[in-house]
Amino acid sequence: MALRFHCGRWLGAALIFTAVTAWPLAAQEFSPFRPLPTQPPYPKDNPPDEAKAALGKQLFFDRRLSSSQTLSCNDCHNLLAGGEDGRAIPVGAEGRRGERSTPTLWNVGFYTVYNWYGSARSLEEQLRVHWLAPEAMAMPESSQVLGRLKKIPGYRRQFEQVFGREQGVSFHNAVKAVATFLRTLVTTDSPFDRFLQGDETAISAQARRGFDTFVEVGCAACHFWVNLAGPVPGLAFEMGEGFYELFPNYPGTEYEKTFRLAADQGRVNVTKLPSDTRMWRVPTLRNIGITAPYFHNGSVATLPEAVAVMAKTQLDKTLTDEQIEEIVAFLDSLTGRFPEITLPHLPQVENQPFTLDR
Repeated sequence: MALRFHCGRWLGAALIFTAVTAWPLAAQEFSPFRPLPTQPPYPKDNPPDEAKAALGKQLFFDRRLSSSQTLSCNDCHNLLAGGEDGRAIPVGAEGRRGERSTPTLWNVGFYTVYNWYGSARSLEEQLRVHWLAPEAMAMPESSQVLGRLKKIPGYRRQFEQVFGREQGVSFHNAVKAVATFLRTLVTTDSPFDRFLQGDETAISAQARRGFDTFVEVGCAACHFWVNLAGPVPGLAFEMGEGFYELFPNYPGTEYEKTFRLAADQGRVNVTKLPSDTRMWRVPTLRNIGITAPYFHNGSVATLPEAVAVMAKTQLDKTLTDEQIEEIVAFLDSLTGRFPEITLPHLPQVENQPFTLDR
């Protein structure tokens, strides 16, 4: 089930209820902004496990698991930077261009639905689709992913160690391992988090004014809670229940024409429901200062311009240069502390050439 909520109506209701979240927090009065937890919610059928996450990390960096052996997950979601590729539109393993800009994977475990239009109801479902998508890893079938993995003795041993001898290597388990690794990609301790925890010196006076303006003009109607992307699993929403907003909300602006913001009609392409026209999953604002370009088509190159575009197309407001600078200062305070990412050792094929099975 994928629910559709208009952001403004949601926040008005959310401010008056008590939430019990999916991580270990006591019941408490809802606050629209909270520090990012150190760990996102995990599904019951794929709990956290250090060895499983380590295996998932290897798979994430292994180019041999794409159709052409030229593309790893990290090539489009660079974890040594912002968790995306810096391009307007990505290019997959077969040279095919994608349809939408690559979203960051940092803090990805806090979403309730995945990709720009919410067609994947879990991180695991998104990974299954992505591995086989022609514009991404482009593996023709899941059986061929399995065949690649089985050619590598080191992977066979690791899968048995993590999942047991009976389950061992499978496409399903590979997806679970990568999803487990992705849920470890949490960037806590941003200046804004420290500000929320009571350190008033953690952000500048300019950023504090920007935060006030961010709330006052209406940005917080969509961008709130721990990931500044709306509810997380367990906060009124469960996995598969989407939090969407109309974009552009005020059509016909010059920004819309210049950046072709409505050329892609969003979620309606998947559901075929007229009510889903121009509906998009609300993206996170965390680390947004280092994840340019912006929007689903990657059409806006800088954060100040993105702020101006959002104000006009979503709120029908024209911000002053000073307001934009202040909001950007606030948004820059959302860049968190990144966990150290070291390149994993990949197991090698023993005593046989590794050839494409195509």
